[in-house]
Amino acid sequence: MKKFILSTLLLALPLFASAYDCQVDGIYYNLIPKGNVAKVTYQRYDAQNSPYYFSDYSGLVVIPEKFTYEGMEYTVTSIEEYAFRGCTSLTSVTIPNSVTSIGDGAFSKCSGLTSVTIPSSVTSIGGSAFENCSGLTSVAIPNSVISIGGGTFYGCTGLTSVIIGNSVTSIGNAAFRNCSGLTTVNIPNSVTSIGFEAFRNCSGLTFVLIGNSVTSIGYNAFFDCRGLTSVTIPNSVTSIGYGAFRNCDGLTSVFISDLSKWCNIDFGDSGSNPVYYAHHLYLNNNEITNLKIPNGITTLKDNVFCGCINLTSVTIPNSVTSIGQGAFYDCSGLTSVTIPNSVTSIEYVAFYGCSGLTSVTIGNSVTFVGQQVFFRCSSLKNVTIGSSVRNIYSQAFAECTKLEEVYCLAEEVPSTSTVAFDKSYPEFTTLYVPAASLNDYKTTEPWSMFGTIKAISGSGTIPEINKCATPSISYSDKQLNFSCETDGVEYVSEIKISDAQKFYDSSINLAATYEISVYATKTGYENSDIATATLVWTNATFTETTETSTSAKAVTESIPVLISANEGIITVKSEVDGQKVEAYGVNGQALGSATVQNGQATISTPMQRGEIVIVKVGNRSVKIKAHP
Repeated sequence: MKKFILSTLLLALPLFASAYDCQVDGIYYNLIPKGNVAKVTYQRYDAQNSPYYFSDYSGLVVIPEKFTYEGMEYTVTSIEEYAFRGCTSLTSVTIPNSVTSIGDGAFSKCSGLTSVTIPSSVTSIGGSAFENCSGLTSVAIPNSVISIGGGTFYGCTGLTSVIIGNSVTSIGNAAFRNCSGLTTVNIPNSVTSIGFEAFRNCSGLTFVLIGNSVTSIGYNAFFDCRGLTSVTIPNSVTSIGYGAFRNCDGLTSVFISDLSKWCNIDFGDSGSNPVYYAHHLYLNNNEITNLKIPNGITTLKDNVFCGCINLTSVTIPNSVTSIGQGAFYDCSGLTSVTIPNSVTSIEYVAFYGCSGLTSVTIGNSVTFVGQQVFFRCSSLKNVTIGSSVRNIYSQAFAECTKLEEVYCLAEEVPSTSTVAFDKSYPEFTTLYVPAASLNDYKTTEPWSMFGTIKAISGSGTIPEINKCATPSISYSDKQLNFSCETDGVEYVSEIKISDAQKFYDSSINLAATYEISVYATKTGYENSDIATATLVWTNATFTETTETSTSAKAVTESIPVLISANEGIITVKSEVDGQKVEAYGVNGQALGSATVQNGQATISTPMQRGEIVIVKVGNRSVKIKAHP
């Protein structure tokens, strides 16, 4: 009975104990006498009551490099885990150069901490070391530190700037998560990996520089960084985890310098690709519109160009054997695509939502068309399916509401989902199939639902599709005009006006500059290349005379001028002959000059596709880009 009562009493006692060996000048230490080493620690540990680790540090704390205790001198080498945890009255701490490590949670929840200096002797900072130090405004991580632990600065909402030393090789998971005050981050070239959720919900972040040694960006790394406007992905990156840039809807541009490297990145999902939100991808500072996949690329990776809305055409080389999931998802500006005979598979939602796509040719090596591959390609009129296709999956061509002609060259009717052409109105569409298989198609769903089914001669050969000629652009009588050598075409144009924006000044100088792009489309034809031009107004001086006057006077009028550039040739069209036209590089170097004769001036320059040239006509200077 006595033993039972004693055990009960012991259980009723609070399970806390002092956690330190000594206290000197208000600081608690654990000692290693053999090495004359001291470690800063917490005051006590309570297993029953939270917070379990307790210290009473407050105000300004200066940790000495050395101190003497019971006649022995000790050197302070580390700050142990949770040493200052929850010390909300702590405002500043000075760490000596003798300290080499800061333990897990060492300063976590020190909400009053506003200043901390990490000396160059420190080589490691533990996980959650400064978690929820909401009063901390800046921190410099010295070059001696090799890694930043998981959650190190999690919830430091007051942190506005951070300097990461150039020896850090990894940024831990959630290291800066919820640092909503952080505005800029420079990740040095020493860093090779960015952990998952490392900068999640850093809503104030407007700029991040990712060093050129980073190979992996973890999942949700920049999730909800809505203030981020642009990002440069270095050539070293090989993988970006799912959701890494999800909800970064402030992004407007993504910059790369090597298209082959970009094509080889493993994207976790659409939210991992910043282009899905930015919509504009720049290669060496030139926006990609006419995409040419480099030779040697064998797979177009999942989500590689998803959301790239200014992409108008894509050329796929014969080295490519597969097109991954969502590769061109929501590329609404894409107008035509030819899939070469080297490609054997087209995966799920590869061209989903490409609403500008009007014609598709699927090569003779493709064996299946995945689920929703061309779903909601609402402008799609002509589809040619190669002879090797064996399977067409659910909604592959669903909601293609303008579909007019489908050529299926497979002699064996492909196994096709009954909803492959759902809401594409096949009853009003013409299907062309090999003559030997005509009856099979007529009796097999969903092919039998086509309103007209016709035989084509031969099999296994994709019919040649002519391409519309590139349109010409002109301006006369206050009207913009398009013409094309291909008869019966329709024109699809876009005009951007430089003045169409918000202004906040009392006086506004209107540029009256119109950026024009147009392509031609026709049923049964591939879309033309895109023609571009810039329309501006410039002043021209005339000599005016009358029948009753022997004198003449100068009259200045504003006249329209149309400027275009293609393959290094600059063409200027004007209503007034005699105007001088000059071309300059962006570095100021003169590239050539000409005079308008018979309404036109032409200058041949060494400019390459996508390069910027400054064209001066009269009193106007205009930046134009060579048509890509």
